[in-house]
Amino acid sequence: MSRTILCFGEALIDFHSEGGDAFGFPRGFVPYAGGAPANVAVAVARLGGGAAFAGMLGNDLFGDFLLHSLQHAGVDTAGVTRTGAANTALAFVALDARGERSFSFYRPPSADLLFRPEHFGEARFDGVAVFHVCSNSMTDEAMAETTREGMRRAHAAGALVSFDLNLRPALWNPGVDPRPQVWPALELADVVKLSGEEFAWLAVDGEEAVLERLWQGRTRLLVVTDGERSLRWFHPDAEGELPVYAVNAVDTTAAGDAFVGGLLCGLARLQAAPDRLDHLVTELPRLHAMLRFAAACGALTVTRQGSFSAMPDEAEVLSFMETYA
Repeated sequence: MSRTILCFGEALIDFHSEGGDAFGFPRGFVPYAGGAPANVAVAVARLGGGAAFAGMLGNDLFGDFLLHSLQHAGVDTAGVTRTGAANTALAFVALDARGERSFSFYRPPSADLLFRPEHFGEARFDGVAVFHVCSNSMTDEAMAETTREGMRRAHAAGALVSFDLNLRPALWNPGVDPRPQVWPALELADVVKLSGEEFAWLAVDGEEAVLERLWQGRTRLLVVTDGERSLRWFHPDAEGELPVYAVNAVDTTAAGDAFVGGLLCGLARLQAAPDRLDHLVTELPRLHAMLRFAAACGALTVTRQGSFSAMPDEAEVLSFMETYA
């Protein structure tokens, strides 16, 4: 692999609600290939970047569907492992009138949580430019440690490490505070992406406390998106805001993943190794251009239904940006 963006964690089936009866319950659900890190891999591939996915799928019909969907999108699936010990994870998605979604998960048990460090393989990180993960692989202690081990191996291989919190409270056991589990991963990431709601959730002692803790770890760039409101970015020596694109949202399910895919493509093309990230971030015109491109990826995605199927290609993004210039 050459300058590959390797995404790790869950791939699952998003069943999107369709229609409604007299009581407001969906009449049916349509399956879409999804899962946050898998969505990012597909976003990267659609944008013309080198994309790979590592994770575990069940030996079932849904696992077959996901593997085919990843491969059809142009994602390298050499890092995918199959198992008969658990089924592929499922999520049922309901959308409100503004395209905002709510989730009902059938996980655990699920195949993605059974991936272990030995499944990465000896050469998994060769040629990897960016290793990307999110918190959905941290709801189980063994899988959380596998995720952190992947982050450490990526660092050892010279790759940039990206973490999107992508918090889904329904995936965590009732009464469990996810913060102690996600903070060690946040501290291992060079680039962190949060939603505005997630930033507030982390900021129990205020935003400055969150930033200080991140800067004490490896993080050099934090990006906070907030729907139609301006995005915010932070570096130990600078911070700023950028407007985003106003669109009519149909389905927001994969918007953040599309944003991350656009951002990581930009960083990979600039060969943004950890030791070069400070220089790249402080070149504000370049940083702003990357963030605007990422924002356009997210904006286009919310105008379509689905996850993999909603991801735009580079020509679509550039055309969209020209239209809104």
